[in-house]
Amino acid sequence: MLNIALPKGRLGDQVYEMLNDSGYACPAYNDKDRELIIESKEAGIRYLLVKPSDVAVYVEHHAADVGIVGKDILMENDPDVYELLDLDIGKCKMSVAAPKGYVEDKDSTLRVATKFVNVAKAHYAAKNRDVEIIKLNGSIELGPILGLSHVIVDIVETGNTLKANNLEVIEQFKDISARFIANKSSFKFQNKEITEMVDKLAAVVRARKEK
Repeated sequence: MLNIALPKGRLGDQVYEMLNDSGYACPAYNDKDRELIIESKEAGIRYLLVKPSDVAVYVEHHAADVGIVGKDILMENDPDVYELLDLDIGKCKMSVAAPKGYVEDKDSTLRVATKFVNVAKAHYAAKNRDVEIIKLNGSIELGPILGLSHVIVDIVETGNTLKANNLEVIEQFKDISARFIANKSSFKFQNKEITEMVDKLAAVVRARKEK
């Protein structure tokens, strides 16, 4: 059995559709509301349905052989895994946003609210910018609205939440999408199975781009 850490939610459904198209169907997936582990002995795979932010943890610690996770999580946590394929779904951009009309004071410390602490630190370190990082776990947009921060660093897909809160993107600095990752030991000892899965998924990605 190849253990696959699959993120719960909309991204997981999109990924499962790709895996299904690649020959890794698991009929029990359609009745997954209460189950956390589902498998298909015919396909030789077992799906572990986990929180998106935990996928890389399961893969790194060998509870799963492979998994699908957002590039944002890989950037933030830098897990010791192999990143094998860009699935070209779940696309968004790591961005800096601020209140409309905001003008940055380059001579003062920039206060940045974000849940991506390491990403934000690295981004501003590359600019030699003096910043104070304020970690928030949700409703990041409230940071500048309430004067807690000047700007936020977050992933932006449509920008609708920003607009609803009178914020706008002032900088986009990294394309984000779902990535197929593998445990390093699994990749060594189950190389044939994992490589075959990567090749089949890559074919699905190419076919979708050509449509």
